[in-house]
Amino acid sequence: MGPLYAAGFTTAFGAHGIAANLGAADADAVTSLLVLGGLLALYDGAEVLLKPLFGTLADRVGARLVLLGGLLAFAAASALYVAVDSPGWLWAARLGQGAAASAFSPSASALVSRLNPAAKQGRAFGGYGFFKSVGYTLGPLLGGVLVWAGGLRLLFAVLAVLGAAVAAWAWAAVPVVPPLPRRRQTVLDLARRLADPVFLVPTAALAGATAALSAGVGFLPVSGRAAGLGAVATGAAVSVLAACAAVVQPRAGRALDAGRLRAGPGLGAGLLLAAAGLACAMLPGLTGVLLAAALIGIGTGLITPLGFAVLAAGAPKERLGQTMGAAELGRELGDAGGPLLVAAVASAATLAYGYAALAVLLALGPVLALTRRAPAPRARS
Repeated sequence: MGPLYAAGFTTAFGAHGIAANLGAADADAVTSLLVLGGLLALYDGAEVLLKPLFGTLADRVGARLVLLGGLLAFAAASALYVAVDSPGWLWAARLGQGAAASAFSPSASALVSRLNPAAKQGRAFGGYGFFKSVGYTLGPLLGGVLVWAGGLRLLFAVLAVLGAAVAAWAWAAVPVVPPLPRRRQTVLDLARRLADPVFLVPTAALAGATAALSAGVGFLPVSGRAAGLGAVATGAAVSVLAACAAVVQPRAGRALDAGRLRAGPGLGAGLLLAAAGLACAMLPGLTGVLLAAALIGIGTGLITPLGFAVLAAGAPKERLGQTMGAAELGRELGDAGGPLLVAAVASAATLAYGYAALAVLLALGPVLALTRRAPAPRARS
C-alpha cells in the first residue's frame, strides 16, 4: 500500500505546494492577480474535466497502468518548467500536472479498494486519506521553503523527482490488477448509477467536507487577521485543521471496519461537525479560529474514509475506477464551490454570513444521509 499512499501524498503536495506559493513566485512568472487566478484554476479545471475519463480508462486497461502513466506524466510536466524556465511554459506545466493528477489519483483510489478485502476498506482509505492530509499540510510549508531557497524552479524540480520516485516504487511494488469483464453500459445506465443514493450520498458528503476544508483554509486566515492575529497564529490555525483531519481519518476507518461506527450516521456526524466549525468561525478572536479549525478538521477527517469505503462497497467492481473518478469530480466541485459560496455571501454582507451560509448547507446533509441510509460497506462477490 505504500506506493499508493505516496501517490495520494504526491497529488496533495503538488496541488497545495504550488498553489500556496505561486503568489510568492518571481514577478516574471506571476505578473498579476488575474494570472495567479488563471494558474490556480488551470490545475483544478483539468481535474474536473479529466478525472472521470481517466477513471473509466483505468477500468478498461487496468488501474496500475494508468497510475504509472499519470505519475510519469506528472514528473515530466514538472520537469518541463525546470528545463525551460519560461513564464509561458509555466501554464503548460501546470496544466500537465493537473491532467496527470487526474490520471493517477482515481487510479490509486481504485487500487486501494481492489487490493484490500471488504473488511479492511475503512482502514485502507483511512491510511490513504492520512497521507493526503499530510501532503496538504506540508505543501504550503515545505513549498514555501523551497521557493525561498531556489525559486519556483526548485519546487517543480522536487515535484519531478517525487513523481518519478513514486512511479518507480509503484512499478516495483504494486501488483498487476487486471481489468474485470464489463457488460455494456449506456449513458442512461451510467446516469442511473450516479443518481443512486449508494453513490450520491457519500459523494455529496465528500463534496461537503471538501467545501468546508477549502473554505477553512482560505478564509480562517482572513478572520484571524481581522481579529488582529499575526501570520504565525493564523498559519498555526490552518495547520490545526489539517492535523485534525490527518489524525482522525485512520481512526475513523478502523472504527468502521470494527463495526463501532456505521457509515450513514458517521457521514451525518461529520457534516454536522464541519458545520459547527464554520459556525465557530463566526466567533471573534483566536478561540473562534482554533475551534473552527479543529471541528472542520475532525468533520472532514471523519467523512473522507467513510465516504470512500461506502463508494467502494457499492460500486460494481469492474467500474471501480469510473466510480472513484466521478466521486473525485464531486470533491473538486466542493473544493471550488465552498469558497465561492462563502466569498459571494461575504461580498454582499460580511464574512460571518458567508460562514453561516455554508454551515447551513452542510447541516442539511445529515437529513439526506439519514433518509437515504447510505449502506455500510459489505462484502463483494
